[in-house]
Amino acid sequence: MRLIRSMRVFHRAKRGLAAVEFAMLLPVMITLFFGVVETSAALSCRAQVTSIAATVADLVAQSSVTSQNDLQNVFNAGNTILYPYYDPAKGKTTKPDIAIASIVDNGSGAANGNKLSGRVAWVCYQGTAPSGLSVGSTVTFDQPLMTQNGSIIYAEARYTYASPTSKMIAGSIQMSNKFYSKPRRVAQIPAPAACPSP
Repeated sequence: MRLIRSMRVFHRAKRGLAAVEFAMLLPVMITLFFGVVETSAALSCRAQVTSIAATVADLVAQSSVTSQNDLQNVFNAGNTILYPYYDPAKGKTTKPDIAIASIVDNGSGAANGNKLSGRVAWVCYQGTAPSGLSVGSTVTFDQPLMTQNGSIIYAEARYTYASPTSKMIAGSIQMSNKFYSKPRRVAQIPAPAACPSP
């Protein structure tokens, strides 16, 4: 009889139950919220890094000649795409690493006229020098992109993403992407007289 009375009293006393449940779920909800915000910001930054590579390659491929000034403008355009992660007005001064290179036909033959490799004719970069991309080096493509006496404009963008939350949990995240584009007006875009300072 006493047990039944105790069960009835416990069943009626529900006033603090919602507060206890909320206290138990609050850390999980906060973690989920910050996880969604951080993932969204990282994915947005990753998309912008991809956009930098594509835009830079496309801008250079539209030219028939390049100059130091033109390439500096292209680098500035790439930096602008990375807003708000690069915003000197708000103290965010870490620029993306951007490399632009012209890869020309190196004379390696292929049965169908398309080639899987080329030689680096010139390379200019902002930030850290790209690895394995120096003048005269051979570049091998995953697909037969090179045509006889033709060239490819290669662009690579790299950025180290770090937010206050990701620094505490996982550290910074390295993001990079490459893009290839064929020159539109000439077979090979000549090297600029000088590259902008990295």
